[in-house]
Amino acid sequence: MDVNASRRPPSPTAAERARSTATRGRAVILPAIESAARVNPVLHHVHPDGTVSAILSRRHPLVGLALHGAGGELAAMVEVADTAPVALREPVRGLLWISGLLSVLPERAARAAAVSIAETRPDPRLLDVGHDMVVLRLRVASLVLADADSSGPLDVAEFASAAPDPFCRFEAGWLRHLEGAHRNVVDMLARHLPEKIRGGRVRPLGLDRLGLRLRIEDDDGDHDVRLAFARPVRDVAELSVELRRLVGCPFLVRQT
Repeated sequence: MDVNASRRPPSPTAAERARSTATRGRAVILPAIESAARVNPVLHHVHPDGTVSAILSRRHPLVGLALHGAGGELAAMVEVADTAPVALREPVRGLLWISGLLSVLPERAARAAAVSIAETRPDPRLLDVGHDMVVLRLRVASLVLADADSSGPLDVAEFASAAPDPFCRFEAGWLRHLEGAHRNVVDMLARHLPEKIRGGRVRPLGLDRLGLRLRIEDDDGDHDVRLAFARPVRDVAELSVELRRLVGCPFLVRQT
């Protein structure tokens, strides 16, 4: 057994990380057509089963391509990029590729899809569905995740049964605030870093229920470090305790 691997701080499973990326990431559609351009949807939503709904203008060329494809479907891939909440030299934290067949939903089904999406992700642009906008639906055939922890295919059933991290929708604002208003706290976290990289610029990279991730930028390149919490956290109160523990708050009373 690799001793170093056994000491690696725990991280969310690949399926959990993929669900978090799907929830907060930005998507582009890549039609499986030679020389086809990348398409930026007006809005996208990845459903728990891996199916993707994408909203486009009904006049977009991709809509016509899908309508006139074999059986009214077009092979395509949706790429979801998980980017860091602060400006980094290398901002992409992970990529999720969802491949399958793309089709245009009939108007009634499109309106129903918009209502369903609005229940978990309210957005005024959903009101345009059935008017200037249509909904394209990608039926998932395969999923692939690539990030700092691992790279490889995902089982669709595992993706569907996993849940996104409880803080994935909030971490961006929190980490931007941490760097912008509490730079001294970020610097205090450097005490946990290996000595050889402490001289670099320490940046907040990510936050999840198991720990805090830092990016250290120096002349030799970029180094990512995960600082594990003492225990998984479930809410903001528990998160506050673990963050203060990492900083070394002298007034923190150990909770059991």
